[in-house]
Amino acid sequence: MTAEAPSPQLALANARRLVVKVGSAILCGADGVRENWLATLADDIAGLRRDGREVVVVTSGAIALGRRRLKLQGPLRLDEKQAASAAGQAALVEAWQAAFSPHAIPVAQILLTLDDTENRRRYLNARATFATLLELGALPLVNENDTIATAEIRYGDNDRLAAHAAQIAGAELLIILSDIDGVYDGDPRRVPGAKRLPLIERITPDIVAAAGAANAAAGVGSGGMASKIAAAEIAGAAGAATIIAPGMDDHPLARITGEGAATLILAPTSPAKARRQWIGARLKPLGEISINAGAAKALTGGASLLPAGVVSIAGEFQRGDAVLVVAPDGAAIAQGLSAYGASELRLIAGKRSDEIEKILGYRRRPAVIEKDDLALRKTAS
Repeated sequence: MTAEAPSPQLALANARRLVVKVGSAILCGADGVRENWLATLADDIAGLRRDGREVVVVTSGAIALGRRRLKLQGPLRLDEKQAASAAGQAALVEAWQAAFSPHAIPVAQILLTLDDTENRRRYLNARATFATLLELGALPLVNENDTIATAEIRYGDNDRLAAHAAQIAGAELLIILSDIDGVYDGDPRRVPGAKRLPLIERITPDIVAAAGAANAAAGVGSGGMASKIAAAEIAGAAGAATIIAPGMDDHPLARITGEGAATLILAPTSPAKARRQWIGARLKPLGEISINAGAAKALTGGASLLPAGVVSIAGEFQRGDAVLVVAPDGAAIAQGLSAYGASELRLIAGKRSDEIEKILGYRRRPAVIEKDDLALRKTAS
C-alpha cells in the first residue's frame, strides 16, 4: 500500500499542534476588525480543537487598530507606532475574545520580542507558558511587543514571528493566511502563465529569487512573499511544515481541508528531532548532573529527570543552560536544558518533587530536565 502524497489537506489533517498566522490586511478592514470573518475563523479553530488539536494564533493588527483609536494620521514616527500598538493591543484582544466567547474558549495574550527566542532562559519561560496555556484549554494569541521592540530586537515582520512561535511551541505545522493563494513559480502579476506550486519539497534558490522578485514588483520591503518563504525556512529548521493559503474569504482553514488552493512547504525534519539536535549538538554544556541508576533507566525509557534521581552537581550554570547528564558508571548519557540553576539543584538533589517549594520557597515544574528538553546520547538509547 503506497503512502498518500503530501498535500496541504493531509498536512492539516495530521498536525496535532499548529500555529495560524493572521495579518492585519486580512483581519482589518476600513472600519476596523472584520468581525464576521473572524467569527468564521473562530469556528474553524474551535472545530480543530474539538478534534483534539492544539492551536496557537499569531495576529497582526494592533498598530492599525491603535492609530484609529488615537486618531493618528499619515506616516507614523517610531514612538507613534509604539503608542498605537499599546492602544491597539487592547482592541485586538477584545476582538479575538469576542469571536471565541461563543465557543467558551479563553484567549490569552503573549507578547514576544526577538530576545525571547535568543535568550535560553526567556525561551524556556515562553515555552512553558505556551505549554501551560494549551494544557488549560486557552488559545495563545501572539503578537510582537511593539511598544518596547526596537530595530535591534525586532523579528522584522509577523511571518517570521509566527515561525519562531512555531519553534517555541513545538508545532508541527505553520499556516500563513495570505492575500494570495500560495507560492508561484514566477510573479503572476508580471509573468504570463505563472503556475501555483501546490507542493514545495525543498526551498531552492530559484524559489527564493521568485519570491524576492514578487516583493520588488509589489514595492514591498518587508512582509510579502519573500518573508513568507523566510518564515517557512525558519519553521522547517524547527521541524514544522508550512502552508501558505488564501485568507480573505470566510472559513479559511475549512477551505484548506476542502481542497482549496494553497502551497505546502515540507520540513526537512520533525520538531522532536530538530529540538534534540539543537540541544545535543549545538549547545555547549556548562555543567554536569550525576544521577543514580534508577534515574538513568527512566531517562532511557523516555522519562523526565526528577530531583530524586540527582546525586551530585558539577560546575556553575543557570536555569536554561545546557548540562551533561552522567550515569553512575561515569558515562554521559544525555544532554539537556536544566530547569534549575546549579545552586538550586544542590539544595533539592535527592529530594522528592513535592518538597521543592518547601526547600526553595517557590514553586516550579517538578522536573529538573523535562523529557522534551533532553537529548539522549546514542549509547544510552
